[in-house]
Amino acid sequence: MFTNIALRTVLKTSVGVLRESGALCSALSAKPWTCSSALLSGPRVCCVAGSFAVPPPVRHYARAAKKKKTGPESQLSDLPPTMLKMDYTAVPLAQTTDDLVKRLLSLELASHREKLQLKKEQLIAKVQKDENDRSSVGVQVAILTARIRNYQEHLQKHHKDKANKRRMLMAIDRRKKLLKNLRLVSYDTFEKVCEQLGITYTFPPEYYRRATRRWLAKKAFCIKVFKEVQKQRAEQRLKMKQSLASTDTEAAKTRAV
Repeated sequence: MFTNIALRTVLKTSVGVLRESGALCSALSAKPWTCSSALLSGPRVCCVAGSFAVPPPVRHYARAAKKKKTGPESQLSDLPPTMLKMDYTAVPLAQTTDDLVKRLLSLELASHREKLQLKKEQLIAKVQKDENDRSSVGVQVAILTARIRNYQEHLQKHHKDKANKRRMLMAIDRRKKLLKNLRLVSYDTFEKVCEQLGITYTFPPEYYRRATRRWLAKKAFCIKVFKEVQKQRAEQRLKMKQSLASTDTEAAKTRAV
């Protein structure tokens, strides 16, 4: 009797488990085209005694947004967009036209070349001696300064542009030579130009050479040769003086006779 009751309970539990598994399989196979790739490639579902344990979902945290690099301000940033172009500033009709024409003639729609030309004229006006001065040292330094700053802004965005980097270094060397000569000739003008253009003049480094054994031996040999040459020249000068003195005494004797 007890054995029959145990068999009945085991059969009932097995039938219940089979019904649950069958219902789940029919639900999954009813619409196979609706199964996502996450169900196919995701973690396996563990089945233990009729209960299904699903692992917790993986959380994907968002990455922090990258901060944009902010470089130094451009030398053209102080130019107002409502300012007229350089070719139309002296035209009186351009000041009385409507807003649309003014916008077309202003710096808002101007090219980078036109803005750079206007900035160059502003720097020249700070250091020129009079209105017709276009060839003095201060004017040349102002033109090179505007060009150098334009190259620097370009190389901050395109650091692999070797041609413009070479042109910038050549312009810097040219400006250094002009400032060096201007400092020797007129120090007041040199200070005024550096102050108006915002240039910081630094002195070139002193010549330094690492003393190696080969260089020291060569230097000692050169000094020895120099001393020998000076000694020979002193002997030659002494002989010349003696010969001149002997000729003078002979000439005096001949005159006395």
